[in-house]
Amino acid sequence: MTTEEIYLCEALALAEGGSGVRFPVTAGGEDGTGFAVRYDGRVHAYLNRCAHVPIELDWNEGQFFDSSGLYLMCSTHGAIYDPETGRCAGGPCRGGRLRAISAIEHDGKVFWVPDDYVKPARA
Repeated sequence: MTTEEIYLCEALALAEGGSGVRFPVTAGGEDGTGFAVRYDGRVHAYLNRCAHVPIELDWNEGQFFDSSGLYLMCSTHGAIYDPETGRCAGGPCRGGRLRAISAIEHDGKVFWVPDDYVKPARA
């Protein structure tokens, strides 16, 4: 089986602790979005669905970090997540975590890799 890499964006589009890039996915048979951000020099990607209530996190499109730039934050109820692991770091997401999506960076570009749960968006 080959690993299917799907182009997401140019690597320079993801600044450290800055805006993320959203992308369409089908997760568990439902249409949704994923997102990628850069933190501590690495690209991290997650399903854009809060572990507390299954709604999108960003308060404006692509805005996932809190004001400190240290945590990903759900705009609705303030749940905060570690950007490296997706684990809940505070708020109503107790014990939860974001659903990771494999992201790969090479040749100045960022790609994401579908898995059994998160697949390319339905056409």
